[in-house]
Amino acid sequence: MDQLPSTFVENFHDEASVRKMKYNSFGNTGLFVSKISLGTGTLSKLYGDLGETDGANAVRLALKKGINYIDTAPFYGQGRSEEILGHALKDVPRQAYYVATKVARYEMEYDKMFDFSAKKTRASVEKSLKLLGVDYIDVVQIHDVEFAADLNVIWKETLPTLEALRAEGKLKYIGVSAYPMDVLKTVISGAPGRFDTVLCYCRNTLIDDSLKEYLPFFQANNLAVICASGHGMGLLTNSGPQTWHPAHYQTKQVCREAAEYCKQHGVELGKLAMYHFIQLDGPSTFLSGMQSKALVEINLAAFFDGLTDNERTVLAYLNERIFPNVAQRNWEGIEVKRYWSAMNSTKN
Repeated sequence: MDQLPSTFVENFHDEASVRKMKYNSFGNTGLFVSKISLGTGTLSKLYGDLGETDGANAVRLALKKGINYIDTAPFYGQGRSEEILGHALKDVPRQAYYVATKVARYEMEYDKMFDFSAKKTRASVEKSLKLLGVDYIDVVQIHDVEFAADLNVIWKETLPTLEALRAEGKLKYIGVSAYPMDVLKTVISGAPGRFDTVLCYCRNTLIDDSLKEYLPFFQANNLAVICASGHGMGLLTNSGPQTWHPAHYQTKQVCREAAEYCKQHGVELGKLAMYHFIQLDGPSTFLSGMQSKALVEINLAAFFDGLTDNERTVLAYLNERIFPNVAQRNWEGIEVKRYWSAMNSTKN
């Protein structure tokens, strides 16, 4: 790029990488964010054991290479992700990054998992500010709104509290996230003009392209679209998903077959998934979890360098012969049903 972004800091950034990175307008916020952004759900035990030093080093490398948008949440390791991120950012100039976190989803235990109340929302933002070690948070998102018993709590408690915190200078922009796309549309439609960002995950992958259907709606509402998890929460990698992954058994089997084919041909499925993920026009940024320096390099290589001839051949084979066999391309409803079943059983 001819002009360096406002987040560029001399003597901190690798200028050559920053110049290769693409920066997109972030909805109506006036910000310009890196096309590749850093998700930190992987900085928690959700994705296996992780050394704090390894995670912090991955964050700093990503930032030095030109990534300027970082996403975290209290739910990721019950604050562990925010804590590790806060340590990683201690020596990083505040100008160099935008940081986003979330409210409403917190603990692993079902009866403590969600709280959309005004009181908890305010307390959560205050805690996130301390853990992250910042004076303000760039974006605070309402996490997984499909789990709310009644969406009115979003409009009447969670969102107004975030707006009050914004007026106090503790955050700048407000967003919403969910897995079911129709729920996102409903929540946004119920509060026109009050959201700045929308985060969709696992909806623009090698097995699910349903984000395309909703992009026009999001754009018509002037929202910055954060397209997350092109790896399908680990589903589309050589190492495969964690045991908790909610996808259907047959979907996992097909993705496992794809991973085996990649291994036989010396290719990382995660790189192919990342390359496919970032081809879509429309989203402001493509958010990917990277818990090690090696994964930062792999994901950035997919953007900076594209695919080798061998990788392209393997990807073509997967798209023609393996991925069409996926019977159920999403796992919508599975987690919500499981959650309410557990909640109802505790009441009986």
